[in-house]
Formats: sequence, C-alpha cells, structure tokens
Amino acid sequence: MTDAKRALLVDLAPRWGLDPAGPWTAVELAAGFARSAPLHLDIGVGDGAATRAWAAEHPEASVLAVELHRPGVSTLFAELEADGPDNIRVAMADACEVLAGLDPGSVDHLRVLFPDPWPKRRHVDRRLIDRGFAAAAAAALAPGGTLHVATDWDDYADHMRTMVATEPRLRPQPQPGSDGEGWRSPRPPRPVTAYEQRGLDAGRSVTDLVWIRIEPVEPVEPNGPGPVA
Repeated sequence: MTDAKRALLVDLAPRWGLDPAGPWTAVELAAGFARSAPLHLDIGVGDGAATRAWAAEHPEASVLAVELHRPGVSTLFAELEADGPDNIRVAMADACEVLAGLDPGSVDHLRVLFPDPWPKRRHVDRRLIDRGFAAAAAAALAPGGTLHVATDWDDYADHMRTMVATEPRLRPQPQPGSDGEGWRSPRPPRPVTAYEQRGLDAGRSVTDLVWIRIEPVEPVEPNGPGPVA
C-alpha cells in the first residue's frame, strides 16, 4: 500500500464503501445504495474490473462487492470515482459474515470468481467454497437466483461441485455434453480478469459452475399429508 492508495481509501470510502461491520439487512443496504433494487453479490472482486462490467450490464441492480485486499479496493474506488457505474458499493468485510447477515432470499445473483484455490492438500480446509458456504448461499438467494463460481484449478472445480451438491436448494445448470459428464456450465459473459489471465497463461483451464436456487420438494410424511403447495 502506497501513501496515495491509503489516501484514496480514506477519501473515497464514504462515497463508495459500506461499513465493514454491517449490518447487511435489506433496510441498511437500501440506505447504503440510496435506493431499493435487486441485489447482486460479488465476492472476492480484486481490483473490481469484472464487477464494474457486471454492474454496467445490470443498471437495475445494486451490486455489493466484497473484498479484503486493500490495494485492490483502492484501485476499484479510483475507477468508480472516475467512471462509475454508480450502482456499486464495496464492503471490506469477511464474505462469510456478510452472507450470514443478509436477509433470507434477498440476493438475486451471487458470484465468486477465482477464489484462492489453496492448492496444497494441507490447506484444503481454508477454501471458501464448502458445505457451510453452500448452505449460506442457498439461504441468501431468492428462488430462481443463481450462484456462479469460477476457478482455474481442476481440483478446486471438483471440490466446489462436491461441496455444493450437498445443498438440496441449489440445482446445477450444466452444459450438456460439454465435458463428457455435463457438469460444467457455459462461461457466462464477463471480462477476463487479471487473475484469470494468469491462469490461462500458465496453461490452466477455466471452469465455470452455475447453480439455480430452487424450492426443494418436501418429503411426504408416512400416513400423513403431502407437501403444501
């Protein structure tokens, strides 16, 4: 962090940042964005290039960007101040705490692009996408909403698929026949981020995975009534 970047964080946080302590209720977020709108949640945004493109494509939505890396947030603040778009706010907060504090069903779309893969076996338990994350994401998403993750590590892609498969409220949206198994999803439109490009330059393949939030079918109780429509 240079002095200039530190100054940007201090000067621009009142305009583009939200209190990292929350709360993250719909009422508080509406106040932070100065409007009520569908909520898109972008976790781990780096310098925010892909987030800014996402927000520009969806001016009807409020895009909450979550990022702890201060140099990246400083760059994002500077870009937002220079050229917007206006429908982004940034939380320098723990992603799991943000998810836990959201109102149930308040998120239309949730995205995690290229989270830290923690490739060493002894570090696997540090990965963001696990069973707890899948449950929290399902709780935060509105029915019909989507969870989209991407990684350039094949092992992490398989890990993500396995973890999210434990959550019955999330149904995969694969591209049939795309990989012989059909569990990878088509690449949604987005710019190639700097992190993604490093993976491509290193010869790694990128996997996108998308799930849709559904209402699971309730089991019928023996000799009892069926689920209520």
